[in-house]
Amino acid sequence: NSTNSTSNYTGIRGSMIVHIVRFTLKPDAPKDQVELAFEQLRKQGREIKAVQLFCVGRDFGGEFDYGAMYIMKDIEGYREYMMSPIHRKSDEIGLPIVDKFVSMDITDDADPTIGDKIAEIHRNRFGNDPALVGLVQNLSSYEGSGTSTK
Repeated sequence: NSTNSTSNYTGIRGSMIVHIVRFTLKPDAPKDQVELAFEQLRKQGREIKAVQLFCVGRDFGGEFDYGAMYIMKDIEGYREYMMSPIHRKSDEIGLPIVDKFVSMDITDDADPTIGDKIAEIHRNRFGNDPALVGLVQNLSSYEGSGTSTK
């Protein structure tokens, strides 16, 4: 269906899933750990093969200071991205210095069950990793994708 396909200068054609995170840092976050966390977010975009396009940087237009977004072509790519050890390392490095965090997913995939499939990936990710659940529970605020854990 051409009305549901997206094309842009990067060559991505067809439906896609965009995963977005927005966050603020703790006031006492050590500068070296902040730099390491941002480099790890960029590493996700560079090294997880499912990521088609990414951006990591400052966030304008709301209560958050920073953000990142990653585009994957389909639910299989989304699963690869979410379950990647590189992504999990970002959680381990970054979440201890994050204060408020929100994540969201935007897609133009016409599959009526796509939301359920995304939710299942998050359930599996958190259900199989109690340490990740602990990292998220230590945030002062967490909303969006995967929030059933808090």
